[in-house]
Amino acid sequence: MSDFQAIADRVEITALQAEFTDAVMMRDRARLAALFTPDGVLRMPDVPVELTGPEQIRVGGEKLQEQWDFFIQNTHPGAIRIDGDTATGRAHMHEIARLKNGFQGLNYAVYHDRYRRTADGWRFTERVYETRYLDRSPLTGAAPGPAGSTGAVPDSTGSVPDSTSSVPDSARPAAHTDPAPADRLERAAAALAANGFTVELLDDAAAARTRVAELIPAGAGVFTGASETLRLSGIEEDVNGGDRYRAVKPRALAMDRATEADDIRRTVATPDVALGSVAAVTETGALVVASATGSQLPGYAGGAGRAIWVVGAQKVVPDLPAALRRLEHHVLPLESDRARAAYGGPSAVNQLLVLNAPARLTPGTVLLLREAIGF
Repeated sequence: MSDFQAIADRVEITALQAEFTDAVMMRDRARLAALFTPDGVLRMPDVPVELTGPEQIRVGGEKLQEQWDFFIQNTHPGAIRIDGDTATGRAHMHEIARLKNGFQGLNYAVYHDRYRRTADGWRFTERVYETRYLDRSPLTGAAPGPAGSTGAVPDSTGSVPDSTSSVPDSARPAAHTDPAPADRLERAAAALAANGFTVELLDDAAAARTRVAELIPAGAGVFTGASETLRLSGIEEDVNGGDRYRAVKPRALAMDRATEADDIRRTVATPDVALGSVAAVTETGALVVASATGSQLPGYAGGAGRAIWVVGAQKVVPDLPAALRRLEHHVLPLESDRARAAYGGPSAVNQLLVLNAPARLTPGTVLLLREAIGF
């Protein structure tokens, strides 16, 4: 074989490696599958996955892709050794990923390759993925992009705004403020119901206000968590400003924190009804609640006789990682602005509660609205 042919083979194999990465990044699974011989194998023992033949590689790759929330792969070639119409080689890579099951982090890995010359050029006969380094620390970055991105939007310098700073509405991703479409609302409602919550889809805040009055009997002890949703809907005033219920919050606020701390704690932790909202609801059927003081969490987690959450349609997110990003990049800055105006200082996520199902002795009802309201 001439030196020219050897150089040409190396260039083509390097292009084959690059084509693989491009097909992965562009989510073009049919093109990726076509890079393998009919008996080609893609092995990823750490996943674990083993796919044989272009069709399995295409279908299996699509299933893996469905698990991604965010994924980037960078690859550069390693050694290539050619032996006639076959060859071996390696490609080194760096990846960052965030999956819908909560896995996230970065890794460095190696592809161990075998290649074969075909009528259509060089193709993979085997590609084995070996992880060399894995860091599962939470990713703090996000992909700037069109409406629907679940990440933070970098500012004009390219930096992601600090989560505790004030972020203008114009810089917030539409996914954090726009109502989720009907199919996502229905998916979230179905998942919540499957997890044991009672779920009602309502048109707007006015309907929720009426429904709350129907659900809570007169004379019940009701504790309202701090919530812009309750305030804007008028529900907070209905509970704490009238005499229909035994409103817990006004009583607790009137008590002396130094001498009656135990009474305050017991009063807010075990109301007949804990009423509030959430930072996010996932399409997998979980509620995410954040708190600076923790006052509303005991009731939600099992202290109350019943819990009711009124949730705007903009709070629906795909999964828990997206919920935490919504909390950090959208809810916390807005709540900090409110806290500065009300109390002179920013808020903080000092406690975080994730409800994958209602507490055993505290039935939970979610009034999921078709309109956006609150943070």
